[in-house]
Amino acid sequence: MSTTLHPEKVKNARKLIIVLSIVIPLAVAILFKVKIPGYDLSFLPPFYAGINGLTAILLIGALIAIKNKNVNLHQTLIQSSLILSVLFLLCYVAYHITSDSTAYKGNLPGVYFPLLISHIVLSVAVIPIVLFTYLFAWQGDFVKHKKWTKFAFPIWLYVAVTGVIVYFMISPFYTH
Repeated sequence: MSTTLHPEKVKNARKLIIVLSIVIPLAVAILFKVKIPGYDLSFLPPFYAGINGLTAILLIGALIAIKNKNVNLHQTLIQSSLILSVLFLLCYVAYHITSDSTAYKGNLPGVYFPLLISHIVLSVAVIPIVLFTYLFAWQGDFVKHKKWTKFAFPIWLYVAVTGVIVYFMISPFYTH
């Protein structure tokens, strides 16, 4: 991935990251108000929870790979994690524009809601953090990449793991 990028490409990539970091959360929020009836996508929540779980495993694998100086495997695992994150987002949006929200009715609201809120807030924050971290590696600026990774990795891992936990906590209350 170590490549010398033309400054104009870096500038454009930065602009794109900023735009995506604003547009994605806004689009998701707006799409929560949209309901397209007639589609049963009730199979998606366990699928995208699985995507979150696989993302967490790949992120841990990427950390192990780079600690073992296996840069190629690290790159592959990170790129796979990015692809899975995009797939998750598409599935998540598809489910929520075709299904009513599910209310949590469990015995642990003091656990569930703080976990859900932190998951949502950090899922928004992780977008620019991960994309800039990736850009630094792509630029070959491994000093910045490593510095940003100290924040990007735990946040991304937290979002992936809490996505699975939130799913298991709310799944008994889904109606089909």
